[in-house]
Amino acid sequence: MASGEDLDNRFAFHPATTDERREAHETIRAAARAFAEVVNDTVPDSRPRELASALTKIEEAMYWANAGVARQD
Repeated sequence: MASGEDLDNRFAFHPATTDERREAHETIRAAARAFAEVVNDTVPDSRPRELASALTKIEEAMYWANAGVARQD
């Protein structure tokens, strides 16, 4: 079971308060965007929706990476 402190940290807004964190977020977003472009240009948009799933997973990875940067103490 998660503690109240853990839940507070998970669901609080964590602004990038330093240049280092802002740059980390920008780096992660840029890398995810570049990878998404490669996937979008390479994977056919087929019936089972592999392309859409791949792009969604890239978004999820970007989210979690940025959450890791934002939630650090």
